[in-house]
Amino acid sequence: MTAMSLGLASRRGLPRPLLWAVMVVLPLAAVGAALVSQHVFDMQPCPWCVLQRVIFVAIAAVSLPALLLRAPLVRRVLAGAAGVLAGCGMAAALWQHFVAASSTSCNLTLADRIVSSLGLDGAWPEVFAAYASCADAAVKLAGLSYEFYSLALFAVLAVVAGRLIRQPG
Repeated sequence: MTAMSLGLASRRGLPRPLLWAVMVVLPLAAVGAALVSQHVFDMQPCPWCVLQRVIFVAIAAVSLPALLLRAPLVRRVLAGAAGVLAGCGMAAALWQHFVAASSTSCNLTLADRIVSSLGLDGAWPEVFAAYASCADAAVKLAGLSYEFYSLALFAVLAVVAGRLIRQPG
């Protein structure tokens, strides 16, 4: 490859199918890591943790069809929906850290009501049921609160979604 072709490739960025694959794989990997933390290391989730899992799954579900579809407008709409979901995930992670983590009870909070209304806690309790209060679930990994890892991943997903919206074709 010549220097000129390398420069053109870097200006265009990653191929769209790879970006869509990132939008599917990263959120599912985050849920997988949360499940390992829960079931292997006994780090039980609070309602806000579970809500973030739901949002990660929703981002993957919204992004998966875009891997198969060729309609640019539909892809942009799906990217927009994924971006909005990523923004909701960032808000949930920030709320968990700054508000819910200092609360002794997060029973019947917005997070609890959303997950319960979707019926996911009853259908898949091993994935979507909250077993700890927000204060009890406040755990650090390498000196950083778990929700900040989630926040960072939601931010990456929002940036990728923005790139997909702006990317031509």
